[in-house]
Formats: sequence, structure tokens, C-alpha cells
Amino acid sequence: MTEQCTRAEGQGPTCDLRLSVVVLTYNRSAEVRATVASLLALPDRPRIIVVDNASSDNTVGMLSAAFSTIEIVCSPANIGAAGRNLGVALVATDYVAFCDDDTHWEAGSLSAAADLLDRYPAIGALNARIVVHPSGETDPTCERMRTSPLPSEGLPGPPLIGFIACACVFRTAVFRSAGGYEPRLFIGGEETLLALDTLSRGYSIVYAHDLVLHHAPSPHRDSALRRRMLARNRALVAWLRLPLAQATGATLAALKTFRRERTGWQDTRKLLALIVWALVNRRLVSPRIRAMCRDVEAAEREAAN
Repeated sequence: MTEQCTRAEGQGPTCDLRLSVVVLTYNRSAEVRATVASLLALPDRPRIIVVDNASSDNTVGMLSAAFSTIEIVCSPANIGAAGRNLGVALVATDYVAFCDDDTHWEAGSLSAAADLLDRYPAIGALNARIVVHPSGETDPTCERMRTSPLPSEGLPGPPLIGFIACACVFRTAVFRSAGGYEPRLFIGGEETLLALDTLSRGYSIVYAHDLVLHHAPSPHRDSALRRRMLARNRALVAWLRLPLAQATGATLAALKTFRRERTGWQDTRKLLALIVWALVNRRLVSPRIRAMCRDVEAAEREAAN
């Protein structure tokens, strides 16, 4: 399915052997070059695996010429968030961190994440604090994570029901056992299904405020497409894992989004076909996890009023 374009033997005797980093990129050669350079400069010196989602801007050629100590995986097509699965397939370390081509980890954060996972075996994934540039402010989603209403006894930070794909560190075995990213979701809220399946395996997801990831949002974004994908994927995940009332509500909300974006018939047809697939693969999460979701949603509604 993939072609491994470049393989490094290692990145020096000082590298943290507990952790690898998987970087996902698509047609952002300048951004990913800066991201890889920043990762190589970290004192943590993690193993770096870049997954190229079939870019057409010579990303692979540039990376191969510029960096001799990274590994590059070439996806034969743009498969969205599931490209990260291709990188994790090469991971031989206990832990795997993720970032995108417009983000980079702060020095010391990756080793600190590995230390936390060493100390807390019940944690399946950590979410870092995202600092958005050029403002230097914390991402609003992280502020909501910091005030999670879920009880945190025995954990080093607030427990969560989700995470941000480009700012997390997973136990590699947990990521694999939960199935990684579902290719049909492509991108846009793709984390939700993986988060629910991680929680269903008895692991916690924790917000770690002292772990820092820097994000300089790329200007190369299709905001309208992302809105449609987020709405569609909320509906699909609800059909896959949540009660029928939530699935129905999320579907109606998606249809409104499609109508607003003037893609109603095209997107509705695709959604209906995927709902059939979701029903075949439906597996309701436990009452405990449904209660966690209700508590978080109630707290967010209260904060919004």
C-alpha cells in the first residue's frame, strides 16, 4: 500500500528511545521543511517519520535531499488523517507523538510526555497545550480542555473525551489496538472515533498543560470543505458509537450545513451511503463513556451561556 522512500538507521546516541514522531503532510513543502528542521533541533532527538499524502509539490524529493536522518513514507493517494496510520506502522517505540506540517513541539515536551506515560500506565493518550502563532495565545480548545468537568483523581491533569490529532502523544499499542484513524472519515473531527475507542479500552485521555506544541496555521486551507467534513463526521461517529437520538440530531445538523454550503444533494448522498456502512459497524459505547460525554457537553453549554 505504501512505498517507504527513505530509511534512517538512527538519529544519534542521545535520542529518547521511548518515543517517535509521525508528521503528516500534503502539498506544504515549505511548512513541512520547517517542521522537520525544528524536530531535528530538539534535545529529545526523537525518531522522525514523515508521511506524505501524495503531494504534487515535490515534498518527498525536497525532504529526501534536505534531511538524511528521517524516514519518509509515501502514500499512493491522499487518504487524509489515515495517513498517520502508515507512519505508526513503522513505529518501534512505546510511544508515538504526532504533529502536522504547520506545527512543532517545544523543546523538552516530548521527553516530558514519555515520562508521564511511564508513570501513569492508565493513560492512553496525552493532549498538549497548543500555542497559536503569531499571537502566542493558547488555542481556545485547549482552554476548554483545561477546565474539563471530569474527575481527575489519580491523573496528572484533567481527563478528556477527545484530543487534537496534531497535538497528542499516544501509547503506540493503544493507538494500534483502537484501530488508528478510520479512512472513511478522511479529515475533520477524525479524532472523535479514535478517542471513544481509546476510552472503551479502559484508558484515559489527559490534558497536559505543561506539554507545548506551537501552531502557525497554514494559509492553505479550504474552510468550507472542513465545515462540511466536520458536520458529516459528527453524524457518522454518532451512528457508529452513540445513541440513536444523538445520531439523528447530528445528521439533521449535517444536512443543514450541506444546505448552507450549497452542496446539499452531493453531500447528502455520500452521507447516506456512509450511514449504511456505519450501521453495519455500529458498536455503542458504554454507559460510563456516554455519561462522560454528557458531562462535558453540559459544561460546554453552560460556559457558552
